[in-house]
Amino acid sequence: MSEAPWLTIIGLGEDGPNSLCAASRQALDEAEIVIGPSRHLELLPDLGVQRVAWPVPFADGLRLLEGFRGRSVVALVSGDPFWFGAGSVISARLAVGEWRAIPGRSTFSLAAAHLGWPLELTLCLGLHAAPLERLRPQLAPGQRAIVLLRDGKAAEALAAYLCAEGFGETRMIMLEALGGPRARVTSARAKDFSGAFSHPIAVALEVEGRGMVLPVVAGISDAFFDTDGQMTKRPVRALALSALAPKPGETLWDIGGGSGSIGIEWCLAHPRLYAISIEPRRDRAARIRANADRFGLDRLSVVEGEAPDALLGLQLPQAVFIGGGLSEELIVDLAARLSQGTRLVAHAVTLESEALLIHWNARLGGDLLRIALAEAAPLGPRRGWSPSRAIVQWRVVL
Repeated sequence: MSEAPWLTIIGLGEDGPNSLCAASRQALDEAEIVIGPSRHLELLPDLGVQRVAWPVPFADGLRLLEGFRGRSVVALVSGDPFWFGAGSVISARLAVGEWRAIPGRSTFSLAAAHLGWPLELTLCLGLHAAPLERLRPQLAPGQRAIVLLRDGKAAEALAAYLCAEGFGETRMIMLEALGGPRARVTSARAKDFSGAFSHPIAVALEVEGRGMVLPVVAGISDAFFDTDGQMTKRPVRALALSALAPKPGETLWDIGGGSGSIGIEWCLAHPRLYAISIEPRRDRAARIRANADRFGLDRLSVVEGEAPDALLGLQLPQAVFIGGGLSEELIVDLAARLSQGTRLVAHAVTLESEALLIHWNARLGGDLLRIALAEAAPLGPRRGWSPSRAIVQWRVVL
C-alpha cells in the first residue's frame, strides 16, 4: 500500500476558515506545518502548529517546502490552485503520490457570480506574473475578460496600457478581496482610471475603443510589426502560414527571421505553438524580440546567428520556414538534420535561389508555387497595376 501524501495544497478564500470544506479542515487539524503567504496565515485562527511564511521570491519557497518532506504539511494558496494558481508549480517539483490538492472557489468564479458573466464566454487570464501584452491578441470591442493582477499598481498600468493601444473606452471593474469582509467593487473607464487598490485584485474588462484589432486568420496587418523593410508582407505571409500548416503543440524554425512576422503569426495561431527565430543580424534579432514582446509571446525565442551553424543544439521542429539565407549548404544540412515528416517551406526571390528550389524539388519532391502580386498605384492622372517581385515557394514534407 502506498503512503499517504505528506503535502496537502489547500485553496483558501478571503473569508478564511469559512471557505474551507470538511476535508480542508481535517488536513489543517492533522498538519505539523502550515506554509503560505502571510496574508493567508493571518486569516486562520491559532491552530497550534508551526506557521511558515512563504518567502519572496516564490522559488525560494519551493526549496523550503521540499525541506519539509516526510512531515505532514499544508500549503495555502489562493482559490483554485490549478487555475493560474501555484498548484501546478508546486506539484511539478514533487512525485506522484507526494501531494494532494483541495481546491477552493476561484477568483474567476467569484467574479462571474458578482458580474453575471458566463465564464465559458469570458476570457480568463492570470497576469500577476505575466506581461500585460498577453492581452493584446484578445483586444476587440465587445470582448469580456477577467484578469488577475499582482497589485493595485498593476491595475493602474493596465489602464495605461489599454489607453496606449487605443482601447481607453474600456470599462474596468476592480474587484478587491472578493469573498471576504474587505471585498470592494469599483468601476471606471480606462481613460478615467484613478484611485488606490489593494491586493488581492482582479479586474474585469469590457473592451471598447478604436484600437487595431488582430484578425483571427493568417495575414495580420504589416502595421503590427516594426521593420527595417526585411519582412514577409501580409499576403505572402498568409500563403506561407497556410503552407506551414501549424498544429497545436508544434515548434517552428523561422530561418532568416527578419522582423519575426512569420514566427509571431505562427505563435498567435494557437496558445500551444512555439517558434525559434534564427537571425544573423543583431539589430534584427533585437527587433524580432521587441515585436514578439508586443504580443506577450514568450513562446517565441530568438537565436542570433547564421544557419546552419546556429541550428546546433536547438529543439527539432515540426516545421521550418526559410525566408532568408537560402543556400545549398543550408538545404543539405536540413535534409540530414530534420526528422522524417518535418514540413519545409522556402521562399526564393532571385533567379539563383529559384533555380536552387527547382533543383531540390526535383530531388525531394513537394510543391512549387509562383506568387505574383500587383497593387494599384498612381499612373499619371489615373491608376495602374504595380507588380511586386515574384516569389517562388517550395513546400515539401521530408
